[in-house]
Amino acid sequence: MNAWPFVIAAYAVAVTATAGLVLGSFAAMRSAEAAAESLRRK
Repeated sequence: MNAWPFVIAAYAVAVTATAGLVLGSFAAMRSAEAAAESLRRK
């Protein structure tokens, strides 16, 4: 039995999950920065 398809699938899942985590964190950071800036302006 060839294990390469499972290895490739595991890497694909890991890369996709990492990219999702990075994008979600970036969106949360931008939102927090905008909220802090709006408080600073008031």
